[in-house]
Amino acid sequence: MVYQKRVAAIHDISCCGRCSLTVALPIISAAGIETSVIPTAILSTHTGGFTGYTFRDLTEDIMPIISHWESLNLRLDALYTGYLGSIRQIDIISQIFDIYKPKGTKIIVDPVMGDNGKLYASFSEDFPKGMIKLCKKADILIPNITEALFLIGEPYKEGPYTEEYIISLLKKLASIGPEQVVLTGVYFDDKNLGAACFDKNTNSVNFAFADRIEGYYHGTGDVFGSAIVAAVMNSLPLKDAIQTAVDFTVGCIRRTKDAGTDKRYGVNFEAGLAEFARSLLR
Repeated sequence: MVYQKRVAAIHDISCCGRCSLTVALPIISAAGIETSVIPTAILSTHTGGFTGYTFRDLTEDIMPIISHWESLNLRLDALYTGYLGSIRQIDIISQIFDIYKPKGTKIIVDPVMGDNGKLYASFSEDFPKGMIKLCKKADILIPNITEALFLIGEPYKEGPYTEEYIISLLKKLASIGPEQVVLTGVYFDDKNLGAACFDKNTNSVNFAFADRIEGYYHGTGDVFGSAIVAAVMNSLPLKDAIQTAVDFTVGCIRRTKDAGTDKRYGVNFEAGLAEFARSLLR
């Protein structure tokens, strides 16, 4: 009998516009992993490029869900966190980590806070300090460049970057606590874009790149993060996981660009799920 792993994804639900749980659930499930969810909020659409969206805070529902799961002795092989709506939710998720990490649950944190050198409008200036609490408990940390710099308290720097600079960021992030760090938005020139990773146990750094596609596409961070989770939980080494995730994400962007669809609604990852699942069979 083949053991099927279970991951719990802790993100918001944007009912339209592919990001957060509507991305994490299908991508991780396509990799053969049972995916449970803890929604942090429900929005009619995501907040990028839309106005007039609805928002319902689900903070009060998070711990009752966990309490019920505890009563069922529910096994979780990994917890994967993304967008959290408040400092209070950070404290609650920290409590959840304390419940499950001693049981051997892998903790994967995408510290969703901002991009392009700025915090998202819904977050206060003290939000990064709160997020550090989760990063300290993470096994794998997956920030973009902006989030990384907020976490380590350094000013934003535009690329292209040098290899030495990226390695220094990776190691500073690892000093917060996680054993492995994946940094997105890495580029050394105008032709390629990708990610870098650092494994504290082996002191190894690896890079993964693909052709750069101009334009800003919503939800790609969630696509990439979910692909990392799927790959790692399928036992791919981290260096292979980041290349797999980069290739999948860029394929989604290219497919969306070629179709000329509205970028606000995210990228067409659905058409690439079968190929992605096959790429994990190494």
